[in-house]
Amino acid sequence: MSHARENQTVCVETLNVKGLARSRLAKSVHDAGWSMFVGMLRYKAARHGRTFVRVGRTFPSSQLCSGCGYRDGRKPLHVRHWTCTECGAVHDRDVNAARNILDEGRRIASG
Repeated sequence: MSHARENQTVCVETLNVKGLARSRLAKSVHDAGWSMFVGMLRYKAARHGRTFVRVGRTFPSSQLCSGCGYRDGRKPLHVRHWTCTECGAVHDRDVNAARNILDEGRRIASG
């Protein structure tokens, strides 16, 4: 696991915690104490002089191909892997979303 002091920018997605609490992810969201976790990240980033960016929950992080940028549309939560219909890249849903959140966070931070 990397630390806030090792990265120039820390990016997180603003989650719809209330909506996730009604799904099968409820236990994970509540166990993680998402708001406490985000608060600690923000604090540690500031403490080490790093940029902390929140990417809004309307950003389609899991719908965009992190390779070519094509918006492939909504996918149900049970879809964990998908192939971009534009460029053919095969994605793990979470890794792809993380790449898109990082790219969007960097764009926000520089803008």
